[in-house]
Amino acid sequence: MSTRRTSPAARGGLALAVFALLVFTLFPVYWMVSTAFDPKAVTRGSDVLPSGFGFEHFELVFERGNFGTFLLNSALVGLGTILAAAVLSLFAAIAVARFKFRFRTSVLIMVLIVQMVPLEALVIPLFLQMRDYELLNSLLGLTIVYIALSLPFAIWTLRGFVQAVPKEVEEAAYIDGASWFRMFRSVLLPLVAPGLVATSIFAFITAWNEFVFAYTFMKDSEKYTAAVGIYQFFGENSTAWGPVMASSTLVTLPVMIFFVLVHKRLGSGLAAGAVKG
Repeated sequence: MSTRRTSPAARGGLALAVFALLVFTLFPVYWMVSTAFDPKAVTRGSDVLPSGFGFEHFELVFERGNFGTFLLNSALVGLGTILAAAVLSLFAAIAVARFKFRFRTSVLIMVLIVQMVPLEALVIPLFLQMRDYELLNSLLGLTIVYIALSLPFAIWTLRGFVQAVPKEVEEAAYIDGASWFRMFRSVLLPLVAPGLVATSIFAFITAWNEFVFAYTFMKDSEKYTAAVGIYQFFGENSTAWGPVMASSTLVTLPVMIFFVLVHKRLGSGLAAGAVKG
């Protein structure tokens, strides 16, 4: 049995392509971080290397920009969105995947249609609805909106994971005397955990990076999220690029940390969940 060998030229071309892709992908991150630490970011221009290293922009962001409060608001909204969206979407996915009821197909189609609606088209209706419920200028109201935005994708994703779990596994748990909630906790939940992680990542990114709803619904600047907090450094005639990049770095770090913490669970959770009792 012959094995196909790759020529040195092909390996070199592949390595060059991978390097070019990495540069293309990581250069914006490098520019953001290096500008954040550059004391002369305003006059940097197109220089690849920063003029120096300092924390002046970060100090300005926290002291004058009140960015610590904005990060806390984003964390509260993001955490609430993750927890509520995970619970609601999981039980909704179980309902549409396991139980037969009237208009089940219609419900799935409606969920898919909602996911296709542009966010800009929802700003005014949701604004009026939040106003009627007196939830404007409220982190709770903003969290509810983000939950609604995250649910369509989460339900569709988790529905596929629930359907992939054989019914025989659940029936075996019932035969052993387990109740539905015992079966759910010990059998179904570990098996759908990878999908739950994936939807949690999506919900967190949606809540953490969203700008339009957070800017439109909030009147009090103390309740701005981090994505809106960056906007204060953009002036009418000039932009403070140092603080903009410093605040952008602070917004990016939690997303990266969150993904690093859960990516192993995302890749290996299905196999791990299959052997849990």
